[in-house]
Amino acid sequence: MPSSILPPPTRFNFAQHLITVNAARPAKTALIDDHGQTTYGELADQIRRFASGLQALGLRREDRVFLLMQDGADWIVGFLGALYAGVVPVALNTLLTAEDYAFMLENSRAQAAMVSGPLLPTLQTAMGQVPHELKAVIVSHPASGLPNGTMNFAAIVSGHAPQVTPANTHADEAAFWLYSSGSTGKPKGTVHTQGNLYWTAELYGKAVLGLRESDTVFSAAKLFFAYGLGNALTFPLSVGASVVLMAERPTPQATFKRLTAHQPTVFYGAPTGYGGMLASPDLPAREQVNLRLCSSAGEALPGEIGDRWTAHFGCEIIDGIGSTEMLHVFLSNRPGDVHYGTTGKAMPGYTLELRDENGHVVGDNAIGDLYIRGPSSALMYWNNREKSSETFQGAWTKSGDKYTRNSEGYYTYAGRNDDMLKVSGIYVSPFEVEATLMRHPAVLECAVIGKTDSDGLVKTKAFIVLKDGQSLSEAEVKAFVKEHLAPYKYPRFIEFVEELPKTATGKIQRFRLREKEAAAH
Repeated sequence: MPSSILPPPTRFNFAQHLITVNAARPAKTALIDDHGQTTYGELADQIRRFASGLQALGLRREDRVFLLMQDGADWIVGFLGALYAGVVPVALNTLLTAEDYAFMLENSRAQAAMVSGPLLPTLQTAMGQVPHELKAVIVSHPASGLPNGTMNFAAIVSGHAPQVTPANTHADEAAFWLYSSGSTGKPKGTVHTQGNLYWTAELYGKAVLGLRESDTVFSAAKLFFAYGLGNALTFPLSVGASVVLMAERPTPQATFKRLTAHQPTVFYGAPTGYGGMLASPDLPAREQVNLRLCSSAGEALPGEIGDRWTAHFGCEIIDGIGSTEMLHVFLSNRPGDVHYGTTGKAMPGYTLELRDENGHVVGDNAIGDLYIRGPSSALMYWNNREKSSETFQGAWTKSGDKYTRNSEGYYTYAGRNDDMLKVSGIYVSPFEVEATLMRHPAVLECAVIGKTDSDGLVKTKAFIVLKDGQSLSEAEVKAFVKEHLAPYKYPRFIEFVEELPKTATGKIQRFRLREKEAAAH
């Protein structure tokens, strides 16, 4: 641990921590959303009032409460108000089905729900599928009149006096949940502590990104995503910066609107989003924005996208990798030390190891499973001892990713454990093939999986989305890859598609492509 960073005190409440560090800037703009602006003084007042409201509804310390809301000031007030009261918010992906939410309601035994007006019908359908009733359903910005049995978020805030004293929580106390999307099976309730929020802000937001009070930040990644939670809440509010929040989907046009209208200095996105923006005819000119730094995570950033972005806007993309289990980024490039095509080096405060199938540490340039040791690890997956034991191994967390490390300490992504392919007895990284395909000027997006041929042998298959107006033949694709990679790595099978399946946070769902292939045979 860097000696300059002190751990949080044993008794620690992260919401109170943010109120304290921003007490001297009550008039400074904290949040800018689709409904207006909120100062730091107003934010502190609303957090305390909402905490009082939750307690008045009969919610007790450690009770879980659903947080199913679009990005905006109410999301942040709801999350921090719950933490202040010692209630545990369960932040949910807003693009799931009623069946998904029904599972999560039952799994978490949530006692109440905070929900955005447009999402209320889906939540009500989910509520009808579970046996226990919620004590309260609190609706943010209802579309029309409130249905029976629901309450107005704004009325909860305005109708209660501020709670003066925060819950006397422990730094290691369960504070909030995030459900991991996972590649297969049911989502896992990942339990994080009050202190984990502090550690990610200190070790990444401050030490790596160098966020400061003068920054205005904007994250295309949503708050329910571990990456977005740090980007748009934990990091900027820890230094008194201003945050731009957007409820709608982060399309290139919606993103450009915020970049030009609010002039953020720091932007956070995912590789798919950066690629889509660069391909858009509406891409703003460099002088139309005010970016000093950009960040990428979610999946490895192809070097070609990073090079093009920097050439256009004149600012680096700091590519890193984090996880729901570690809460945010633990391996990253750094400002002034960006090596596109790699994920950089281990961050201060984190130790990384690459291990082989037998658990032995591998040497430089060998592919290994990535393990992380650091202070922001989750406590467990709720009610899932088997998966918890597989992932949280003593002081170490198994990431599920494969990497190589060169002699200078830079890590290069080699795929997920379940994405790695063995072709002719040799491991092939799907990401390496994808990164090569992305260098072709006609390719917008691609994904590579394994496909079993007529002889029962695994070969690579590429799904390719072409840019508008572009054409490409299978022979041209194969020849292009052979020019840049070892011949055995070229995709034997190629399919041109209109779009790739993705999660709500923009990650390509390669398992969906594998399922499609399995169904076809």
